[in-house]
Amino acid sequence: MIIYNVTVKVENATAEEWVQWMKQEHIPELMKTGLFVDYRLCRLLEQDEEESKTYVAQYYLDSMEHYHTYIAEHAPQMREKGLSRFGNRFIAFRTVMQVES
Repeated sequence: MIIYNVTVKVENATAEEWVQWMKQEHIPELMKTGLFVDYRLCRLLEQDEEESKTYVAQYYLDSMEHYHTYIAEHAPQMREKGLSRFGNRFIAFRTVMQVES
C-alpha cells in the first residue's frame, strides 16, 4: 500500500473555505481518477495556529504505478486548480510513503 501524503498550512481566514473545497471538489475529483482506494483528511493538533491551520490529506493507492500515473496525468491540473482558487494563502508539502506489512 502506498500513501500519497500532502501536508498543507492554510491561512486562518481561508481554512474553512479550503476544507469545504477539499471535501466537495478536490477529493471527489481525485477519487474519480480511479487510481486511489481511500483517503483521509485530518487537521493537525497541538500546532501554532496563530496565523494558519495545518491539515494532512492522505491518499491511499495500491501501487507506485498508480502514483506515477496520477503525478503524470492528473496532478498538474489539480494543483493548478488549488493555486487558482487560493493563490498564496496556503503552502503544501508532499511525501510518498509505503506501508510496511
